[in-house]
Amino acid sequence: MLVILGAIVVMGSVLGGFLLHGGHIMVLYQPTEFLVIGGAGIGSMLISSSPHLLKTMMSNIKDAVLGHGLSKEEYKQVVCFVYECFKMLTANPISMDKHIEDPKNSDLFNRYPAVVHNQHALDFFCDTLKVQLVARLASYDLEDLMDLDINTVHKEEFQVPTLIAKVGDAMPGLGIVAAVLGVVITMGKLTEGKEVIGHSVAAALVGTFLGVLASYGFFQPLASKIETTLSGHSNVINVLKAAISAYTKGCNAKVCAEFARRCIPLETRPTFQEIDEATSQIGKGGGGAAPAAKAA
Repeated sequence: MLVILGAIVVMGSVLGGFLLHGGHIMVLYQPTEFLVIGGAGIGSMLISSSPHLLKTMMSNIKDAVLGHGLSKEEYKQVVCFVYECFKMLTANPISMDKHIEDPKNSDLFNRYPAVVHNQHALDFFCDTLKVQLVARLASYDLEDLMDLDINTVHKEEFQVPTLIAKVGDAMPGLGIVAAVLGVVITMGKLTEGKEVIGHSVAAALVGTFLGVLASYGFFQPLASKIETTLSGHSNVINVLKAAISAYTKGCNAKVCAEFARRCIPLETRPTFQEIDEATSQIGKGGGGAAPAAKAA
């Protein structure tokens, strides 16, 4: 919701300042300038993207505008998830097979929506455990494999904010294009009087104004917001990586959970006592995972 509030503040400040300075709001209403700048911007975005990227962009924009970062309770779910998984792996590695082979129908995984609803994190965890259960890689080899996966996902996810930022960079230029077209039209009106020429020049300058405002007031901040949102969701993978690395080095489930907890940003990091109490309730028929899942 802060995105919507920010957009209102931007428009309110710009238009409010214009009106207080004696401007007339209808002067800024130039449909042809909107058409030139908006249409050219959309066209350039279509040229530089793919159908998959456009679909992802719509989803990312929706998450950035209406969504929020992971809460402490959701991160607590992730830590409890790795604790329960590695506790099961330590007791009986074979029992984990059915869960990682079909995570969507796993009663264990479905107790932790913060993980199950994050497709990249779920695939990362399951695929990594499959490799480890089959091949038993050394810890440093497994870390290299996980880093390769993380870098690939990171590169793909950040195509959207990069594209939006590039289109934002082009907005002032497209505004100049609209302004130049307006000047060309103005040159054909030199014999129609000062009032007509003044109105035509004002309309042309609105194009430059719209391009700059769109770039620095909307596109660039939106790209930054999407990056922040993606970083928050991607951090779940780093949390899982820390726990998996600890497990391959022989740590027990409690220590794996602590490695995972230490990867959580301070703002949303559960305390050691909170995780200790939650993990202590797992397997006792109450507490632990169930309250965390309900909180999400």
